[in-house]
Amino acid sequence: MNSNTFRMPAAVLLATGAVVLLTAPPASATGGTPAGGEGRSGAVVLRTGLDVGLLNKTVHVPLKATLNEVSAPAKAEKTALTVTLDGVEGNRPVSVLRADVATSKATADKTKAEAEANLAKARVHVPGLPLLSLIEVEKVTSKAVCEAGKKPVASANVLGTVTALGKKVTLSAGGPTKVEVPGVGMVSLELSSTETTSTTAAAAALRLKVAVNPLSLNVAQVDGEIVLAEAHCESPKGSAPTTKASDQPDIKTQTGTGTGTGSGTGTGGATEGSGTTANANLAETGGGSLTPYITGGALTLLALGGGALFLTRRGKTQ
Repeated sequence: MNSNTFRMPAAVLLATGAVVLLTAPPASATGGTPAGGEGRSGAVVLRTGLDVGLLNKTVHVPLKATLNEVSAPAKAEKTALTVTLDGVEGNRPVSVLRADVATSKATADKTKAEAEANLAKARVHVPGLPLLSLIEVEKVTSKAVCEAGKKPVASANVLGTVTALGKKVTLSAGGPTKVEVPGVGMVSLELSSTETTSTTAAAAALRLKVAVNPLSLNVAQVDGEIVLAEAHCESPKGSAPTTKASDQPDIKTQTGTGTGTGSGTGTGGATEGSGTTANANLAETGGGSLTPYITGGALTLLALGGGALFLTRRGKTQ
C-alpha cells in the first residue's frame, strides 16, 4: 500500500503551556485572476492541523500533515498516511489515514482550471486512539471547475455511512453535527462546504473539529481540525470571446441607425429624406407656371357647355 510517512523531531516541541495551533485555513474562494494567463487549481485528500498535548511533559506537539496535495498539473494516488511524533505512542508511527481509494488531480491551461479529490473506505486516526477511529467514511468527493468566460462551479459530496468515534452519524446540511463519547472526547462534523466568486471556486467534502482526551499512550489531549477531500481553482485570465468582440461594431452601427441622424442608407434617414421630397413636390404643384392656362381652358369649356345647353332647350320650346 502506498503511504506517506512524516517524522516530527523533538525540535518542534513547543514551550510549556497551552498553545494554539494555526490550523490549515478552510477551503475558500477569493477574488482575482492569475497574472500569467493560465488558470490555477489544487486538491488535497486529507489535511490535518492538530495540537497534541503530552502527559509526561507539559508541552504540545503540532501535527500538521497532508496527503495527496497537488497543484496543477499533477495527480496523486497514495492511500495511507503515517506520522511519527516524538514522545507519542512510544515513538511508533501513528496511522493517520488508511483508505482503499485516495486520489487527487489538478489540471489548468488558458481555457480551464479543474481540481478534484476522492476518498473511499477511509479511516482516520489521531494519536492516543489507535484502536478507535476518529471517523470512518464510505466515500467523499470534491470538485472545482473554473472555465474561462463561465461562472466557476464547486461541488462536494459525502456518500454512504459515516461513523465518528464508533457511532453512526447522520449529517445535516443545516449545521455541524456533534458526536460526544464520555471519557474520550467530542468531534464536530461539518458537511460539504462550497464557495464561489466570479473567478474562483472551492469545495471541502467534510470538515472535522476535534477535541479528544484519550489519556493513554502518553497523549493527554488532541485539538484542532481535519479536512477531507478539498479542491479549489481560479479561472484563466483571458480576454472576452472573439465572437463578442466582433459583434460590437454591429451593435454600434445599429445604434447609429436607430437614432435617425444618418443621411444615407439607414431606415430613419430614408424616412426623413422621403418626407422632404414629398413636401417639395407638393409646393411646386400648388404654384406652378402652367396654372393660369389650365384655369382659362377650364372656364372656356364651361362657357361653351352652358351655351350649347341654352340653345338646345330653346329649340325644344319653339
